[in-house]
Amino acid sequence: MRRLLGATAAALSAVALFAFPAHASAAPSPLPDFDFSACPAPPADADPGTWRCEAFVAQGLLTIGDREIPLGEMRLTFSEGKVDGKYAQAFGELRHTPARIRGTFGASLQLKYGGYSDFLSDDERRGELDLYAVLRHPLLPKECTIGTRTEPMHSIVKDDPAVPFEVISQNPTTVKFGVVDTQLALPRTTGCGPLAQVADELLDLPSAGGRNTFKMATYVQFKPL
Repeated sequence: MRRLLGATAAALSAVALFAFPAHASAAPSPLPDFDFSACPAPPADADPGTWRCEAFVAQGLLTIGDREIPLGEMRLTFSEGKVDGKYAQAFGELRHTPARIRGTFGASLQLKYGGYSDFLSDDERRGELDLYAVLRHPLLPKECTIGTRTEPMHSIVKDDPAVPFEVISQNPTTVKFGVVDTQLALPRTTGCGPLAQVADELLDLPSAGGRNTFKMATYVQFKPL
């Protein structure tokens, strides 16, 4: 079931990603700076006038068992539209500044794009995204990760009622909402060398789905292409 934005339906178009309920905030929220430089261009056979870019700026939190890891700011861009009358999308970029993991002697975690995304929402979920995490520490190899590009973690995000939907602006169209994944499974570390067991024990890995939570409070701005 596709839900449109009411007053902003024309701007969002009939192919709305993360389709939002018709609700506007009573007071505007402070806006981050949005970067559209990594937006993929529409394909050569794109239906004219149907493509737009979406720039996300999110604050994330990853909980592994009892450990909370504030992820700080994440930025994501992708484009969407129609080709031959059918919905299509193209991933742009995921950027995440390494986030310090408390209690791990200075280790940090940086999320990377795992090669798959589907942001067309339905009544079951807001979207899906493959991720892996690079673990950084002077004593760890550069290849030390949780998940890999070829075997990533798969996140299916749903609405987070703790961060209700807001229409921040209609020109340009800008919204805020929250998503949460309570079923994200985290594997053992990969490529961590002699300290692999130490890293696994510090982070309590592997950690099955149902023990972990991945949350994002997200601003999104839309730009026609």
